[in-house]
Amino acid sequence: MPKITIDDIDRKLLAALQSDAHATTENLSEIAGLSPSPCARRVRMLEQSGVIKAYVAIVDQVKVGLPVSAFASVKLERQREEELDRFSSAVLRWPEVVECYLMTGKMDFLLRIVAKDLGAYETFLKQKLTRLDGVASIETSFALGQVKHAHGLPIVP
Repeated sequence: MPKITIDDIDRKLLAALQSDAHATTENLSEIAGLSPSPCARRVRMLEQSGVIKAYVAIVDQVKVGLPVSAFASVKLERQREEELDRFSSAVLRWPEVVECYLMTGKMDFLLRIVAKDLGAYETFLKQKLTRLDGVASIETSFALGQVKHAHGLPIVP
């Protein structure tokens, strides 16, 4: 991937695209103060360099029947590279896990799992998470409500 230096114009473009991935080149060029061709080139460079990873649709979790968010803190028996990699590989195969972080502190991983109800979470827990070799303990907390879920990063010119 080409190395890129992000300047104020790029930041304006990124902020605009985070708000509306369907923004036209004409809209973006107005925001950035560029003509359409250089604006399109900059966006293409941001894509090619990996700064822009993907364009996605943000789906309402509740409206698609997945209202439960569970946060599971997982401690492994050992924190050797092989065990960390094995756990990470398993998590990548589980569609219920929408976020996973390798953590510092008492627990090794923090997972956000979505489910249609508590029974579906229990099935996930019993059939997947607890069956994985090397898991020492799991602590789960359930979200009662969502106060904030930002989809964009705080990019300011």
